[in-house]
Amino acid sequence: MTLEPPVAADTPAELERVFTVSFANLAFGPGATTETGTHATDLGLRTVFLVADPSLVGHPPVEIAVRSLEAAGVTVDVFDDVEVEPSETSFLRAAGAAAQRPYDGFVAVGGGSTIDTAKAANLYSTHPAPFETYVNAPIGRGSPPPGALRPLIAIPTTAGTGSETTGVAIFDYRAVGAKTGIAHRRLRPTLGIVDPENTRSMPPMVTACSAFDVLCHALESYTALPYRARPRPSEARARPAYQGANPFSDVWAETALRMVAAALPRVVADPDDLDARTEMAMAATYAGVGFGNAGVHLPHGMSYAVAGNVRDFVAAGYPEDHPLVPHGMSVVLCAPAVVRFTAPAAPARHLRAAELLGVDVAAVPEAEAGEALAVAILDLMRLTGLPNGLSDVGYRAADAPRLAEATLPQHRVTSLSPRPASRADLEALFTAALRYR
Repeated sequence: MTLEPPVAADTPAELERVFTVSFANLAFGPGATTETGTHATDLGLRTVFLVADPSLVGHPPVEIAVRSLEAAGVTVDVFDDVEVEPSETSFLRAAGAAAQRPYDGFVAVGGGSTIDTAKAANLYSTHPAPFETYVNAPIGRGSPPPGALRPLIAIPTTAGTGSETTGVAIFDYRAVGAKTGIAHRRLRPTLGIVDPENTRSMPPMVTACSAFDVLCHALESYTALPYRARPRPSEARARPAYQGANPFSDVWAETALRMVAAALPRVVADPDDLDARTEMAMAATYAGVGFGNAGVHLPHGMSYAVAGNVRDFVAAGYPEDHPLVPHGMSVVLCAPAVVRFTAPAAPARHLRAAELLGVDVAAVPEAEAGEALAVAILDLMRLTGLPNGLSDVGYRAADAPRLAEATLPQHRVTSLSPRPASRADLEALFTAALRYR
């Protein structure tokens, strides 16, 4: 990694000069879930509200976590009314259940949807407020939590979201027809327990979609607008959690990209390869630490429109009770088109990202950086059997204006694109993402 040069003396005072680092506490390794009870008691927890993926109740890793907590003398109430790609309704159901008794803290066992539901339950049961209060502006009011939340232990069962490291909870705001989130450092779990054994339960397509979420977290944080290109906030507390690419996030993003490129083909070829699952779990955490400080940009901003306007597509391995384009899939389907668009703004970064994904870039000119990176992403998508573009999940060219309109409110992330994207640009990007070959 090459550090940025010192800020020039004539740098405008209104541009940012500072970035902050907010880091997650982690326990990592096969079997780490068996230590949940010890960690809970160390945090002073005697009663916990455990949010669980319903498909895992009665099976490892939920049973392992519950047994560990009970063996440590912790009283556990299990809540499993969790939706994949949750809505405001499911967030509020969890918050209402968590408000029924004065729990000392929370435990989440599941994928990103489960962990994000636990974050929301913690927030709204600790600091009750009208729902839109904490929702990201401009869709909601974007108010920060007025105080600390209760401890939350997050135990991911997918190698993808990195939600155990971030202060973000994503949901489908059905009342307003938009995918959005709640973001603040206080939502960050107190401890993430990352146990690669827990990812054995993932079906093949869930494994692939989770891995592409990791890849895009790392790629977007690495190619995001540099933090020193953002306006300087009026005061330190106004500095956003997503600050733009910075020397700290770069380290985590570069490492995660390299790890995904090496581990993804192995875990697809052999789902029982625990070493490969361990690498993917670590890559997910590394990418989560990186983007939790730097942020993501256009692929994620566009993905919320894709995931929020599904007609009838349901990915293999996911619940079939409602149409669903999984988060990781919705992000990566947009990514090849995006990197071709953003590369001219930061060609060296895009070329380096392609190199980290295994491309020999020695003879690739910077003018072709976007194409080299797009091809690297598409090769991995083909390897894992992902759809070949948005048309394969039910979208048509006529949908581009509607998808662009749904993306415009996501400026918390789209504003971090290294190249600004207008409404017309977004329509063109959605059109370009319809089919790649």
